[in-house]
Amino acid sequence: MSQTIHPKNHPFPFLLYLEWALVAIAILAELAPTPFMRDSRYPLVLMASMAGFGLIGLRLPTGQLLPKVLYTLLEFGLIGLITAAGLRGLRLFPFLYLVMVIRSCLMFRLPGRLLVAGIAFGLFLLALMRRVSLMGIRVPPFVQERVRPFIVGFAINGVLLFGLALLFVLLLVNALLAERESRNQLTLANQQLRQYALQVENLAMVQERNRIARDIHDSLGHSLTALNLQLEGALKLWESNPDRAHAFLSEAKRLGSTTLQEVRRSVSAMRTDPLQEQSLEEAIATLCTNVQQSTGVQPSFTVDVVTPLSLEIRIALYRIVQEALTNASKHAAATAIAIALTQTPSGLELIIQDNGRGFVPQQTQTGFGLQGMRERTLALGGTFRLDSAPGKGCRIQVHIPLTM
Repeated sequence: MSQTIHPKNHPFPFLLYLEWALVAIAILAELAPTPFMRDSRYPLVLMASMAGFGLIGLRLPTGQLLPKVLYTLLEFGLIGLITAAGLRGLRLFPFLYLVMVIRSCLMFRLPGRLLVAGIAFGLFLLALMRRVSLMGIRVPPFVQERVRPFIVGFAINGVLLFGLALLFVLLLVNALLAERESRNQLTLANQQLRQYALQVENLAMVQERNRIARDIHDSLGHSLTALNLQLEGALKLWESNPDRAHAFLSEAKRLGSTTLQEVRRSVSAMRTDPLQEQSLEEAIATLCTNVQQSTGVQPSFTVDVVTPLSLEIRIALYRIVQEALTNASKHAAATAIAIALTQTPSGLELIIQDNGRGFVPQQTQTGFGLQGMRERTLALGGTFRLDSAPGKGCRIQVHIPLTM
């Protein structure tokens, strides 16, 4: 396979422009008049080879190694034809070799790039030595002796300059390719993070729906069943025992009120803003009241915060307290729950402690409720700590820094 090369799909467009510029300079260098140099012996072969060298750069092989090697050999062959056909100057060939090295950097890995650059340097050195030996300057011998050191010095400078140019091209292209690879890896990592974030968000939605469904099944379903039984009893005893029927109706009314509270709590859990313009203290008081009404356990709480809190922090603290109360009252069967929210010089300190049955934290780290509390804390740059043991209750400590 091969890839058509143009500025829109080239990984580094300025390298393509540089390649075109070097080929153009090489062509102009051959066409420009050069003193003391003989004309080309095969001008048509020279121009055709240079045109072919420039045109093959419009497509680069990709994929398998063999097409890349054959492509590189073709480049060496064209430069060899140009070397044999052109006898006009020394400035033609370094430019084409540089173009070839740039192309090789886009096709091969580092060992292949170094091999191509080494072969190019060796061939240029041989061509330069041949050029120097064939330079026909018709001057007296004593003048040739004086001119020869300048020619040798010029050749050495040319070799050094070409070697530095090759090294610069290799370092430049390698740095660009490494930067592009890092950028691609970063883009891929960002895409994966976005996918993970979507998965976590979807998981959170599913878990929240499941939690609400469980609450409706456990509390609302039970209350409605009991309410139905009370009404059936009242209907059966309405004529034979009105007093007993009245007692059944009173209990049914109480169960109806409880069921309505459960419905309101479930609907409130699905709202975007669970606080509903309440202060954090009022919202926590409502949670404690709900726990007391549903379990008979009255949690104690204290809120000592002076600094106004953002909605994001208030919602996070509310959700953490809500989840902790649910775990303590329904899962841990706690009979005492204490909540303390205080402001310290370094931020907010939330401590929730109960005397429930406790558990082994290492075996419950993957629970969605605990994980949700931990994620809410970390999202605000805080720290989350959980201490529990079987039979020793549970203690949750959350610290959230405040930007003053």
